[in-house]
Amino acid sequence: MKSIQEIGNTIKQERLKQGMTLQQLSTATGFSIGYLSQFERGLSQIAIDSLHKITDVLGMEFIDFFREEESSPSASPVTRIYDASCDKVSDQIIQYTLSQNAKNYSYLPRIYHLMPHIGADENIELYAHEGEEFIYVLEGVLKLYVEEDEYIMYPGDSVQLDSTKKHNWTNCGTQITKILTVNMPNPFK
Repeated sequence: MKSIQEIGNTIKQERLKQGMTLQQLSTATGFSIGYLSQFERGLSQIAIDSLHKITDVLGMEFIDFFREEESSPSASPVTRIYDASCDKVSDQIIQYTLSQNAKNYSYLPRIYHLMPHIGADENIELYAHEGEEFIYVLEGVLKLYVEEDEYIMYPGDSVQLDSTKKHNWTNCGTQITKILTVNMPNPFK
């Protein structure tokens, strides 16, 4: 899978190639100009549903962003942490995909490392997508936003939520926060 910076840059290049402005893309997708600009520069994460909407508007193949090499059938089903796919989602977020063949399963397990940052609440954009997800805090302090509510979560805390409700999360502590997430359905499938 490509990094968020590579995906954002690819989207920007295609938009420019088509002579489309950020305003036009914003109107066509319903996303704010600021959010689209941050995404194109790799400064903001994006939900799979949102990326799909943007690629539809631009006439791009959504699946091309997630193509992986096929592994041999005799390969071990065990994913060692040093073999886990690691992607920099933004300057604040690193994600590890915990399956070598993620697209072959109905759910997607990942670990996120969230860097501490002050004033994060000001830039949090809530998003919704199909399915449900599970979040388990491994280390640090997580602030979870669900619709109008905010929850502070500590190591050992977990939540299962309906992903069609607007939500997001951020590190609200002074150390790295590590969380385990499981999304269903698998957006790569």
